[in-house]
Amino acid sequence: MQIKETKSPLFFYMSLRLKVENLLSEILDENPSLFLIELKIGVDNSINIVLDGDNGVTLNDCIKTSRFIEHQLDRDDKDFSIEVTSSGVGNPLKNSRQFLKNIGRKLKVELLNGSSIQGLLDAADDFGFTLKWKQREPKPIGKGKRTVEKKEKLSYDEVVKTIVLV
Repeated sequence: MQIKETKSPLFFYMSLRLKVENLLSEILDENPSLFLIELKIGVDNSINIVLDGDNGVTLNDCIKTSRFIEHQLDRDDKDFSIEVTSSGVGNPLKNSRQFLKNIGRKLKVELLNGSSIQGLLDAADDFGFTLKWKQREPKPIGKGKRTVEKKEKLSYDEVVKTIVLV
């Protein structure tokens, strides 16, 4: 009696994910200005890839990435669909490289403590970023208010969501 080997859906998912990750690594190594924001693979083998780039992402970058991955995968093994998009302006920033490319732009930052800050992105590195903004405060002596410039260094760990304001 022969035992027939069957492969579980989890096996195909993990196998597909690993293949796509390797192929993405290969294509991104060819174009170092591009970087991965998100890779999702659905239970129906739908592959969704979101890219960003230090100089933006062109339609041609998305097409080239999609075709490269599609031609390396075997539809006879498991059928799939693929969608490659760029990170849009309204999408939250998820990667330190996105913060670096947006220095000088206005951000809205939602923090873990429930508060939010809007300000100009002044600096960024692998650990966090600095926002600056102007705020009206009471004068230390006398009546009335004055405008002061505030600056705050935030860690990425403190942030729930950050969006570039247009």
